Amino acid sequence: MASLRPILLVEDNPADVELTLAALRKTQLANEIIVARDGVEALEYIFSEGQYADREPGAPAVVLLDLKLPKVDGLEVLEKVKSHPKHRATPIVMLTSSREESDVVRSYHYGVNSFVVKPVDFKAFFEAIRDLGIFWAVLNEPVPGDF
Repeated sequence: MASLRPILLVEDNPADVELTLAALRKTQLANEIIVARDGVEALEYIFSEGQYADREPGAPAVVLLDLKLPKVDGLEVLEKVKSHPKHRATPIVMLTSSREESDVVRSYHYGVNSFVVKPVDFKAFFEAIRDLGIFWAVLNEPVPGDF
């Protein structure tokens, strides 16, 4: 049986990180959750560079990606990952507070798998994260092999 792929959470807001981690823990997923707090760190993880050069190979089960990030924004992270042949199949969910039509359009243009607006209500946010975690880490069937 293949080992569980980690979930990569890319979020710079400490409160959103804690809420997201709490919601994912509540689902009792066995996947490791890696937190990247800016776009550079996310790219280093995905491409196994910098501090992540020695990590186990393989793509995350899903990348939960914020749009507004320091250093490199979420759209640029998305574009770089989806334009790379080895990482094109990595599932990426844009998880953001932005409702800007241009952000949605550009995200899908660059190949995002899903665009989810963070609910403002605590309970709705919690449920949205729980559902995302279960779908992408348990129900979704990834591309076979180590991509």
